[in-house]
Amino acid sequence: MKIPKRIQPLVDEGLIDEVIGQLMSGKEATVYMVRCGAEIRCAKVYKEASKRSFKQAVQYQEGRKVRNSRRARAMEKGSKFGRDQQEQAWQNTEVDALYRLASAGVRVPRPYGCFDGVLLMELITDDEGLVAPRLNDVTMSAEQAREDHALMMLYVMRMLCAGLVHGDLSEFNVLVDAAGPVIIDLPQVVDAAANNHARWMLERDVENITGYYGQYAPELLESRYAREMWALFEAGELHPEVTLTGLFEETNQAADVDAVLEEIKAAMAEEQARQARLHEARQPD
Repeated sequence: MKIPKRIQPLVDEGLIDEVIGQLMSGKEATVYMVRCGAEIRCAKVYKEASKRSFKQAVQYQEGRKVRNSRRARAMEKGSKFGRDQQEQAWQNTEVDALYRLASAGVRVPRPYGCFDGVLLMELITDDEGLVAPRLNDVTMSAEQAREDHALMMLYVMRMLCAGLVHGDLSEFNVLVDAAGPVIIDLPQVVDAAANNHARWMLERDVENITGYYGQYAPELLESRYAREMWALFEAGELHPEVTLTGLFEETNQAADVDAVLEEIKAAMAEEQARQARLHEARQPD
């Protein structure tokens, strides 16, 4: 096929030898099957911001840190340089997440680098070497649904342990090969601790995945994995070795507001006393 304009520089530099064909076109990117030497890989070409149909991008970018202060200021001002940097940050987020999640034990495609808005990564295939199907195209037995759902909940938990929430997880963002589900599409991943929408996004991710597997194993629809995970996360008790149960009981116990206020007052009084001691120590004899 004709080499797409955005991929041509990678061909010129020898990173890609051949573009075999287009795999899919989504809301934020178009994915191609390419040959790199003896290996067949994916080339994900990100669409420009003006052409992306991904909604509420600002909501997903909340809490993302930019180390370079000049870039951060430019992004806040919305200058051309700032917009370019914002696009680069959006694209690099997926690459960083892929490396981070692979290290955390989450099955994701292996990345090979991002070059001018083109992400090269592993092509997930089935037993016959064909492109692996998306979860929404797969049917299964109740036993298989329970097994794969448990695996997906483990992956979501490991993501949260790594401080990340997918933010757009569904049966359309999961591939299935011989070894089971593989999570894809991560440019919108959010920082669980810094993004105010993280809990809601986690619950939506889990609800989407559970809803799909629940078609084959209806008892899964009664599980409460997202709330269980988040409660452990907030308490600082979530770690990769935690065994999830899918059970969670809401507490109806009223908060002891008076006790909280007393603790705040005590802390303020302690701080005032400390400041007074420091001030007294600085006075000349």
